[in-house]
Amino acid sequence: MPPAETSGKQPVRPRVGIPWRTSQEEQEGSRQKLDYYFQAVRKAGGEPVEVSLRQPSTILREQLNGLDGFVLPGSPADVDPARYGAPKHKKANELDENRDATDIAILDHAIHEAKPVLAICYGCQLLNVYLQGTLIQDIRSERPASGPHGSTDLPPGAVKGDVEHGAAFLPGSRLGTLNGAGQGTINSSHHQAIDQPGKNLRVTAKATDGTIEGVEWNGDSNWIVGVQWHPERMAGDPFAERLFADFVAAARAHLSRDAHGAVVRKA
Repeated sequence: MPPAETSGKQPVRPRVGIPWRTSQEEQEGSRQKLDYYFQAVRKAGGEPVEVSLRQPSTILREQLNGLDGFVLPGSPADVDPARYGAPKHKKANELDENRDATDIAILDHAIHEAKPVLAICYGCQLLNVYLQGTLIQDIRSERPASGPHGSTDLPPGAVKGDVEHGAAFLPGSRLGTLNGAGQGTINSSHHQAIDQPGKNLRVTAKATDGTIEGVEWNGDSNWIVGVQWHPERMAGDPFAERLFADFVAAARAHLSRDAHGAVVRKA
């Protein structure tokens, strides 16, 4: 649909909530990696808004009401495996209860109010667990035949950073349509991944080794997509930019106007 416009004929910039990656980064004000998400949302036409992991639940709910969509970012923390009935693997990273709880509150709100969600890496894993799915807690030790996924899987002597690998996208899915070619190359910076997909999540992307790389909500028509890779760190990549643009368009569609033509939000 065409972008909504203000009286000045400028496209409305939907307000997109992005939680801090970790409680520690928020406390220290360390925004380097968080800002990748902010930059990607701005470039796609949205207005990013940081969501604190340390605010009371009543204040958080009030903030969420004024937002039009959400990006759940990656994190060096891991989702608490107790949430899917598993003990913590010895290779699992530290947990961040505040981050888990904030993402869960966002998903409660977004699904109830039909607001779009783009869940990335940790965010994709949390989305899956929220919908009663499970995770592989360490790909290398639990799936030793898998290909490289993230800097923890680089061979000795290699430079630390994102690795890249091929992926295939389900034809007719949102990711498949945005990709266009049915396959491509994505970056990778993770040691966990989806094991059993959650309720109402359709697998729409897989790495060449079979690791799940993308899921989409099919519980209703709401725009909810989870990706295991990091499109926010793929500046200039047409597929990554189309993904953010499609998400921001869905957030913009959540806006409506009052009788005087002023922008109002549906929640």
